[in-house]
Amino acid sequence: MSYTHVVMPENPSDIHDNETPPEVDTPADIDVQQVEDLSEVTPEDERVAELMSHTIDVPVLAEAVQQQEAADAADTLEDLEDEEAADVLELMEDQAAADALAEMEGPLAAIVLDDLVDEQKADYAAQLLHLMAPDDAADLLQELDTDEQREALLQAMPVPEATNLRRLAGYDEDTAAGLMTTDYLALSDSMTVAQATEIIRGRSLSDEINDLLITAPGGKLAGMISLRALLLNRPEDRIDDLMNRSIKAVRADLDREDVAREFDRYDFSMLPVIDQSDRLLGIITVDDIIDIIREEQTEDVQKTVGAGAEEAVYSPLTEKFRGRFPWLSTSLVLTSMAAIIAVFFDELVGERPILAFLMLLIAALVGNAGHQALAVTLRGIVLDEVRRDRVLPLILREGAVGFLQGLALGIMVLLVVWALSFISNSASWEIGAVAGFSLAISMGVGTLAGSSIPLIMRGLRFDPAQSSAIILIVITDGVALSTFLGLIYAFSPWLPMVSSGMS
Repeated sequence: MSYTHVVMPENPSDIHDNETPPEVDTPADIDVQQVEDLSEVTPEDERVAELMSHTIDVPVLAEAVQQQEAADAADTLEDLEDEEAADVLELMEDQAAADALAEMEGPLAAIVLDDLVDEQKADYAAQLLHLMAPDDAADLLQELDTDEQREALLQAMPVPEATNLRRLAGYDEDTAAGLMTTDYLALSDSMTVAQATEIIRGRSLSDEINDLLITAPGGKLAGMISLRALLLNRPEDRIDDLMNRSIKAVRADLDREDVAREFDRYDFSMLPVIDQSDRLLGIITVDDIIDIIREEQTEDVQKTVGAGAEEAVYSPLTEKFRGRFPWLSTSLVLTSMAAIIAVFFDELVGERPILAFLMLLIAALVGNAGHQALAVTLRGIVLDEVRRDRVLPLILREGAVGFLQGLALGIMVLLVVWALSFISNSASWEIGAVAGFSLAISMGVGTLAGSSIPLIMRGLRFDPAQSSAIILIVITDGVALSTFLGLIYAFSPWLPMVSSGMS
């Protein structure tokens, strides 16, 4: 890490506002251009793309990849076959290889580690984990398929580091402890400013760190002090006289969504994690929260359609099957129950083929309306916008919107069916009117269901996103088909007859 030293004038009166700074001679061999346009392809990326367009020369490619930014190097490794990625990593500088591996998609990075372990290179894989931030290394250990693979890597590490990673990997990844890192600097409350400053000089601190945590004997969190306070106070001053004793922290078992919500609400850049005895366990930084927000968004989307919450694009086949099949089989059973409704009206549909077209049309429109209400309500729950005393007005508002949309679309359906009546004797404006009326009713019920399902699931202490879409489809299909076909049957004596002689 590089530091910039600022030399202040000996006499403060020599500082003047708006004074033009003296010109400084810049050596000709120094490139002062420091602005990089992130939208442009870097020379390093162009070099890697050129190499990968030909037969891959692993040593040459490894040298080029280690010149890329870690995130770009990870993209390159993800484009390679698993064994090739492992070979490239081995030829890169260790720190560059570790940084790239930490940026890779979890399942792919785990496959690379598996290949290294299988090739009897557990020592090298363990070295890469050692060079990562502890939370990144723990995440990768959790991605491995078997305990044997994890133990092979942990046994290749020094005992203290292995113990720390085993503890981190043992936390539930959906909790604050599963997010935290143990790579932080904490000062003792018994130190002086001079002692604290000496310790800080010997550590590599992130540029984002502006405050340091203070612990009391026994590791209990005691307070926080800013770097500015250390700079402005006398060397002999004690830390416990200067620190801020009012500090916010989160418990180790707090759900990660709640942690992210706290960061969003109060604009934290860092939060300490403590146990039930207020002992400091680690810290959570804002970059971890950005990852969590992204993961939670995709996780909720997957849950609504019954996909595995933890499933990623590159997850193993067994994990994908295990996450999806239970909900698909449930959907088969529930959707069949809705489809049975049409069986009771098969003779009616057979006499008027236009009804089959309208059944599909109405079911699709009602389903879409229900999903719109579902998406808006889920978003409100995630952002903590839904207040319990306002649930009923929210549901009624969604139902009213659905009914009004149904009326507007019903008029359009009426016009479509009336137009079809000129080319099909099974269509008539009367059938269009019944279809339009049933659409208004069904869409009102569908939006009520879409807004109610996640709220009901939350009230029952279930995940509001969990397979809400599957449950909604069953309801909207059942309501749409039963309402439309039921009204057609009820009004059939007043509908125009077709060539089949229906009355």
